[in-house]
Amino acid sequence: MSSQLSSTPLHAWHKSNGARMAEFAGFEMPIQYDGIVAEHIATRTAAGLFDISHMGRLRFDGPRADQLLDHLLTARATDMKIGQVRYSLMCNEEGGVLDDVLVSCLESPSGKVYFLLVVNAGNHAKIVKWIHPHLADFPDVEYHDVTSQTAMIAVQGPKALEICKPLLPPSALTLGYYRAKVTEQMSKPCVVSRTGYTGEDGFELIVKAEDAPRVWENILMAGRNLGVRAAGLGARDTLRLEAGMPLYGHELDESIDPYRAGLGFACKLADRQFLGRESLSRISQSPLVAKRVGLILDGKRAARQGASVLDADSRTVGTVTSGSFSPTLDRPIAMAYVEPSIAFEQSRLDVDIRGSRVSATIVPLPFYKRPTSK
Repeated sequence: MSSQLSSTPLHAWHKSNGARMAEFAGFEMPIQYDGIVAEHIATRTAAGLFDISHMGRLRFDGPRADQLLDHLLTARATDMKIGQVRYSLMCNEEGGVLDDVLVSCLESPSGKVYFLLVVNAGNHAKIVKWIHPHLADFPDVEYHDVTSQTAMIAVQGPKALEICKPLLPPSALTLGYYRAKVTEQMSKPCVVSRTGYTGEDGFELIVKAEDAPRVWENILMAGRNLGVRAAGLGARDTLRLEAGMPLYGHELDESIDPYRAGLGFACKLADRQFLGRESLSRISQSPLVAKRVGLILDGKRAARQGASVLDADSRTVGTVTSGSFSPTLDRPIAMAYVEPSIAFEQSRLDVDIRGSRVSATIVPLPFYKRPTSK
């Protein structure tokens, strides 16, 4: 493993607990512990514990922090309330996606309001470089990259709430979906959000780097009789695929616009100006050139990124962006971009898997929705 790779504050724990480590976005990260399928199923049935400290965390303070973010993001930031979290995109001037992000409006214990932007690890340096020139137009905004000073931990699954009950105050446990709060975990400062990337309920916690091992162990201890399991990035990927969630570098990149990706809901064009708005306005009124769809494949072979999607006349009508065997559905699934003219539910197509044609059916996304609580 290259000595140039970064490591998270939980790196030593992963190594001492048998994680299979690999490079991801410049970090040495745990891919799996006991196996991707076992960790996937544990998250769906009980809870998975994920180290996601490789994600970038950028803080913005000051009376015009919301205006700066409103200039950078496709989602509106100026009307965000304290405790609110929004999914957004950052686009270039042509409307291509630079990254998909979460922005939170938070209040410190002293009453100071600030914003926190969580960006994908692989785009961290690019986004920091993209933001930097615009800071000069907002000299009263303080910007800090707090990634290395903090850690980020996700507890995901139907028992996540029960596991966190002895660890978090009631005000954090009762957060609604896409809500966040600055609070404490066992007297340690902590930002808690009701968010995730698995399709399950759960929490994401941001803590000081030095507190991360203790918080991680507290969660494992609290969930020891409830089935909690440390899970790596392998399971996180199969979980997000079942949940129909895009992954940058697969469903998203700078050549793909939000509308093609089915993310037009994250673009608020009315009564505001932001980077890429003019292009997005034009794209929003133009016919789609491709559409993101879900595919369920016959047989047991999974399609991988780059596999061609073919129609009955052997014409290439699309490309697979992500594919895997689904532990929950016990079937191979994939996401793909296909021509809009054939992007209809139950349409039958073929996928070229290493020279063999495998039949596939277009299905609605997501593939998996967690059961609603009664």
